[in-house]
Amino acid sequence: MVDIQVKDLTKFFVIGENLLDGLSFEIQEGERVAILGRNGCGKTTLFNILTGQMDYDGGEVYVNPNKRLGLISQIPKFPEGYTVEDVLRSAYAELFRIKRKMEQLEREMGQGADAGQLKEYDRLSNAFQSGGGYDMDVDVDKICNGLGIPAEQRFQEFASLSGGEKTRVNLARLLLEKTDILLLDEPTNHLDLRSVEWLEGYIKAFKGTVLAISHDRYFIDQIAQRVIEITEGHAEFYSGNYSFYMDEKQARFDLQLKQYQVEQAKLKQLGFTLERMKGWGINNRTLYRRAMSIQHRMERIQKTEKPKKEKTMKASFGQKDFSGDVVFKMKSVSKSFGDRTLFSGVELNVEGGERIALLGDNGTGKSTFIKCLLGEEDCQGKIQFGPTVKWGYLPQIIHFDHPERTLYDTMLYEKNCTPQVARDRLGAFMFQGEDVFKTVGNLSGGEQSRLRLCMLMDEKINFLILDEPTNHLDIASREWVEAAIEEFEGVLLFVSHDRYFIEKFAERIWLLEDGVIRDFPCGYQKYRSILEHEAAAKTQAPAAPKLKKEKPRGGTKESEKIVRRLEREIEKQETVVAELEAKIEEAGADYQELTRLLHEKEEAEDALMDLMEQWEAAQE
Repeated sequence: MVDIQVKDLTKFFVIGENLLDGLSFEIQEGERVAILGRNGCGKTTLFNILTGQMDYDGGEVYVNPNKRLGLISQIPKFPEGYTVEDVLRSAYAELFRIKRKMEQLEREMGQGADAGQLKEYDRLSNAFQSGGGYDMDVDVDKICNGLGIPAEQRFQEFASLSGGEKTRVNLARLLLEKTDILLLDEPTNHLDLRSVEWLEGYIKAFKGTVLAISHDRYFIDQIAQRVIEITEGHAEFYSGNYSFYMDEKQARFDLQLKQYQVEQAKLKQLGFTLERMKGWGINNRTLYRRAMSIQHRMERIQKTEKPKKEKTMKASFGQKDFSGDVVFKMKSVSKSFGDRTLFSGVELNVEGGERIALLGDNGTGKSTFIKCLLGEEDCQGKIQFGPTVKWGYLPQIIHFDHPERTLYDTMLYEKNCTPQVARDRLGAFMFQGEDVFKTVGNLSGGEQSRLRLCMLMDEKINFLILDEPTNHLDIASREWVEAAIEEFEGVLLFVSHDRYFIEKFAERIWLLEDGVIRDFPCGYQKYRSILEHEAAAKTQAPAAPKLKKEKPRGGTKESEKIVRRLEREIEKQETVVAELEAKIEEAGADYQELTRLLHEKEEAEDALMDLMEQWEAAQE
């Protein structure tokens, strides 16, 4: 069954320049599809058209009318004073309406109930149960735990949250609505690694249809069954995840280039023969006819278009020679805000050439740690740099002192360079033509990151510090940044939730967790393996002893004894299961405790089923 169908879709904002130009594709029920393309190619416009938020200029759009469609992109407005909990519970608006009707009927039936009221109450009760009304609390807790929404935040006013926090809560609301078709526009942008991994698991288990716009290559690899790339207004199709897409795209490019080269060689050879035949055939009709035949043959040859390589930025970090062994040392470094300690007792040494990833959940203090290292925040303890260290820093939140200036003026004033050098450097970072006269304050997040990198790369540094360097960048820009970093020979320290980026560069990992920095002298895959081994050891509870199935040894009295004993054991085991269920509800805000309790409950239920089987055998 087709859930979404787009045929010859056209959309323009400037007459004569189509953003979407004859875009066509089909999404079948239950598919998980990634939508790729450069920033500005029309991906978000497509989503707005699918949801009816935006009109289009030509073509046809079909969305299955029997399916509920949800979009996580723009954050809807909620009434003043709405808390995070209110926003989450708004996902159950229909269930709450049913509950109010049930409560009203209960009050009316208190004075005596007729057959019609009982029938209506039974219908409402079934609808409430089938819609998950009795599981609302558990579902909300699970989603909040998975996406890292802390219990205390659920009582805050939604309007007081940051943009990233609002996006996270809105994603949780959308997942709780249990829509049939999910449209996800950059869902991982404001999630930490733990939350992204949880979301991947949720999407894999999701029974409906998923369309995801994302520049997170690792995320696409995990969830996408196929890829649709929007390029020059139309769709290119790839029947696999991101890794398949990359291999297949290169294979198609190579094949098209080979076909083009073969055709050009053939045309060149025929063209040379044609010119000679024409010259010889001036006074010879046979040779002239043969020349015309060659010309017609050339015209019939299918002309393959020469494949175009995407424009890439060509720049590299300026580098300063480093002498000595130690880049910096930390001794007993601590940082607190009031009663809250972000980290304490940090003891770290960094030597030349190291590449370090600083990881941790959102809010643990990674950016603050970087600011303490650079002296932008006060802290306790001692930080000592080597004498020849010169650092360059790309912060997570880009700030320009003069947002009213153009890119061109910003380069002239802040980098103190000549007009030609300013244009050349901006051009190397894909700021060309009229783009250089845009004001800095009107740039997108990705463009601001690109401009700051342009300014940073000119400096002579040997210690590069990056805080979320790939945020807001499309895949092509991320690959360009990676290429520049690969050439950088100095020390690299970075904060990132981009696992593709971490896996590529991290040779040492610092994990900031529970106020402590753990040092892992290894790459990302080994680090993940260590954590998974530790988690398994923690959650592994001693398995409930398997009770041997007892068979009656003969005689009715003996059988009755076994039945009564098993009934007593079954009652005890049912009490154990009930107690675990109560603990699970209480531990809704504690992800690790909830995981442990669910594991214990599963084992307890297995033991109960074993006892029930023995009881049935004894009864027989």
